[in-house]
Amino acid sequence: MAHPELSDSYVSLIESGKRTPTAAVLELLAAKLECSLTYLINGVTAEQMEDLELGLGYANLALNNGEVAESRRRFADLLEDGSLAGLASLRQQAEYGYALASEACGDLDDAITVLRRLRESSQEPPSSERSIAVAIALSRCHRERGDLAEAVQVGEEALVGPGRPAWTDDLVELGATLLAAYEYRYDMLRARQFSAELLAAAEMLGTPRATVAACWNAASVAERVGRGEEALALAERALAIQSENGEPRNLARLRLAFAMLRFRVRPGEAEACRDLLLRGKRELAETSASRVDMARCVLELAKVEMALGEPEKALEYARQGRDLVNDRPRALRADADLLLGKALMLLGREDEAVTELASAQELLEHSPAPRKAAEGWLAVATVLERIDDGSASVEAYQRALACAGL
Repeated sequence: MAHPELSDSYVSLIESGKRTPTAAVLELLAAKLECSLTYLINGVTAEQMEDLELGLGYANLALNNGEVAESRRRFADLLEDGSLAGLASLRQQAEYGYALASEACGDLDDAITVLRRLRESSQEPPSSERSIAVAIALSRCHRERGDLAEAVQVGEEALVGPGRPAWTDDLVELGATLLAAYEYRYDMLRARQFSAELLAAAEMLGTPRATVAACWNAASVAERVGRGEEALALAERALAIQSENGEPRNLARLRLAFAMLRFRVRPGEAEACRDLLLRGKRELAETSASRVDMARCVLELAKVEMALGEPEKALEYARQGRDLVNDRPRALRADADLLLGKALMLLGREDEAVTELASAQELLEHSPAPRKAAEGWLAVATVLERIDDGSASVEAYQRALACAGL
């Protein structure tokens, strides 16, 4: 095989791992062995490589289309394929995709396990695009599970301290995730300080991606501290930029989130908020939006219809929402059951309302996110109080206080 271009001793050193062949030598050896260069380097044929890349593409497409269970199965099948063992980059892509699909399926423990392994085994610098993407997902999963100290730590390791790299779009998005963790932890002083820093970084970069991420998350903090009009101004700026530069599905999601914010800040503008939500619903239907996105939209429409004195319409939207989230994370299913209970109560169907509230309570019992659980228990308590179930209402208020750490 070596003759005449190479010595047999050099080939032996390559085989024993004591020499790294140049690209020219690799091409020569592949020609002599009558195999592809891909097979010689990675142990897979060109056809196998094409199949693996196609499989990754289909798994990512399923994830982007909201078919999260299908996506998770496809990524798992790829990871079980021994062909990925020598393909570090493709394997990392598959593991990252599997973690995102697991998160979308509500299996936060599995997602965190995979993301931690990716983070610990990565040979890339912390400021690389892939490392930042993993950190964003890991911080978000910790936050949703209620591990707020861990969520903050993941973000601060990259963004706080003298060794922090220069701001980039990726780092601003990580900063937005860290900002959300501060907010969930009720560390509003730090959240306000960091939101100002994040807005300044986005202003310096001047890119649409950084501006949208910073403005939207700063709006959430502003609302939390009672600055509703400031929140709306920041959110409107994010929506305007997204309208000019954003991908249709993300624009529909942001329009939905803006309508929800406007309804909370200006409940007297419920009709205008309904129009925005209906527009967002149409836009979501025209894109590859997930069932979760559509469920959030129709559940918000249920809230608006109740505010407008239309409990029948609210009941219809709430039922649509529950049908969409039967196999989704507990928090969203609890929201759907709670809205059904409220709508039924407004219609005078108290026995049915109590049944739906009991279902919501059961889901809240196992909610991993303290903040969401506190909001859910508070809503349950309010409804129980309205139907004169005093002892159950008091218990629900106590559960809300406990979840809020009070």
